[in-house]
Amino acid sequence: MQSSDPILKLEGLEKVYPSGQRALSNIHLTVERGELFALLGPNGAGKTTLIGAVSGLVRKTAGKIWVDGIDIDHSPLLAKRKIGLVPQELHTDMFETVWDTVSLSRGLFGLRRDDATVERVLSELSLLDKRKAKIMTLSGGMKRRVLIAKALVHEPALLFLDEPTAGVDVELRRDMWKLVERLRQSGVTIVLTTHYIEEAETMADRVGIIQGGELMLVEEKSTLMHKLGRREFWVELNSPLSELPETLKELGAQTALEGTRLVFPLESGSEKVFELVRELDRHKIIPRDVLTKQSSLEDIFLDLVSGKTAAKSPTKSERGA
Repeated sequence: MQSSDPILKLEGLEKVYPSGQRALSNIHLTVERGELFALLGPNGAGKTTLIGAVSGLVRKTAGKIWVDGIDIDHSPLLAKRKIGLVPQELHTDMFETVWDTVSLSRGLFGLRRDDATVERVLSELSLLDKRKAKIMTLSGGMKRRVLIAKALVHEPALLFLDEPTAGVDVELRRDMWKLVERLRQSGVTIVLTTHYIEEAETMADRVGIIQGGELMLVEEKSTLMHKLGRREFWVELNSPLSELPETLKELGAQTALEGTRLVFPLESGSEKVFELVRELDRHKIIPRDVLTKQSSLEDIFLDLVSGKTAAKSPTKSERGA
């Protein structure tokens, strides 16, 4: 594999269960080396199924998967060695020590014992002083770190983080974000699924949105927010309007918060803000405050999955961009 080639490539990936339920439908996707790709979607959208299909935990119905250039149908064990998986739930012996459970994970991939690598991984995850502690004695945040250590100890090229901060408090979540950023800086390619869209907005290079097993959209985060994000001009009023003047309606203004806020779309042209201000003065509407609002990635996501914003299927060039 050349360094310019994608670390992950999916072509026509599908998963249909015997019941007839279609969990994945014709998924085409490439993930580039060194990037952090965030896969967003509601519960049951297919995020975990997709990860399971790539990592060998779910048997795909159709399609092709390459990991670091390796066809998983031809060389499944070799492909699995390239993958680290941090699942949502902790699956390990609660009576084992941190050192033993991480060392065992390396052996499961057919690799020789390497205490130096285990020590390095534990040190990077601030777990070295807990190496003799039993898993059951650790806090929730530390257990998450053990999961990541287990996924990294065989030195994978691609790391899947499936809801890594689910069930942890805000402080631990931010610590995990810093940890993920350090992993990315070290060269690990990361695919992140999350319900916390703030995570994707903070860390991701590209975003994919999946719903009902279909990949609705794949785009660079900054491009996505530019193309689909809304900019609005908000006018906070001292008292509610009983009726919105027609001239303000013509400028695109709408009322909110029981008439105490005027919302004006800036997409129609910033020069029209001056027209809005003049109309406010003409109608003797006195603002208490004015501000601009840029929609967040969460706003875009909610609009897409609710159908408020049309999303076209990603083209081949967009999937590989």
